[in-house]
Formats: sequence, structure tokens, C-alpha cells
Amino acid sequence: MNLFDQGLLESPLGWLVAGLVGLAFGFWLERAGFGSSRKLAAIFYFRDFAVVQVMFTAVATAAIGLVALDVAGLFDAASVYRMETMLGPQIIGGLLFGVGFVTGGWCPGTSLVGAASGKIDAIAFILATLAGSLVYAAYWPQLAPLQNVGACGVVTLPELLHLSPGVVAAIVVAAALVMFTAIQRFAPRRQQ
Repeated sequence: MNLFDQGLLESPLGWLVAGLVGLAFGFWLERAGFGSSRKLAAIFYFRDFAVVQVMFTAVATAAIGLVALDVAGLFDAASVYRMETMLGPQIIGGLLFGVGFVTGGWCPGTSLVGAASGKIDAIAFILATLAGSLVYAAYWPQLAPLQNVGACGVVTLPELLHLSPGVVAAIVVAAALVMFTAIQRFAPRRQQ
């Protein structure tokens, strides 16, 4: 059973837990340097790969942890909500997200960390994100027909590759190790 199944996410306890998890996540993002748009944007200029390393570490850790918990019977992977794959909207959204990330130097989550740290550009990014959301909402009637372009239903990587979740987790970990090794060997060294 998870918090959602037990109806605890809508309780004061659920809000408290969500708030504490959010604060802890923001704290560690800031400690990792993700409260700086320059550090975040540096990946796109091939100057600093910390963002990729942290995010790939999180993905690999989550993959291992979820598979281990599922095997131990402590977690039911089938109970996790999975969004449907809609190739058209998701590709367009990904491109817009990427352009916004490169242009602004922030993603929505890290912009909140930056704003909490007092970064004016992060606050401007949040306001621009909100304005973009309002424009999207205003044009929703015209955009609605595009919603189902490339609809594939719920697709997971193990299903797509016809592999077990454990094998996919092992592939993710192996890819992370290869990437970490390549970054260590070929990435420019940061000056201290």
C-alpha cells in the first residue's frame, strides 16, 4: 500500500510529508549547485556535467531501488500511475522545455530552488512559465485536436524492449557507469 491508496495524500499528514520531501529535495538540489542557472546551462555548452551525473545517478538509484523493493514484495510496481505515451505532444513539449531550459537556464523545479535562494532570473523564469501556461490555456481549444497525435497507450521501457525490469535497471546502471567514465576521461576539468 502507498500513501495514495490509503488516502493519506489529501490529509494533513500527507501535506506535511509532501512538504518535507519537497524541502529536502530543494535543499539537496541547492547543495548540488542546481540553484545556479549558469551551472544548469553549462551542460548545454559542454562545460560542466554535474547536472547529467546527478540526474543519471537519481534514475539509476530509483531503478535499482524500485526493482529491489518489487522483488522483496514491499512495492507493487503495477500500482504506480503511468501516463499514456502521446508522441506528438510529448515531443513538442520536450522541445519547448529544452528551448526554455537553454534560454532561461532553469527548469521548473530548479527555478523554485533558485527563487528560494533569491535569484531574480529564477523568479523571472517562473513568471514566464506561468505566462506561457496561461497562453497555452487560452489556445487550448485550437490545440486540443493535437492532444492524441501519436497515441501509443501506456508503454514502459521493459515492455518496449521485451526485457524484465531488472534487466532494464541493469542496463541503466551500466549506461550510467559508461557515461560517468567518459565524463571523467573526456570532460573538461573545472578550475578550482
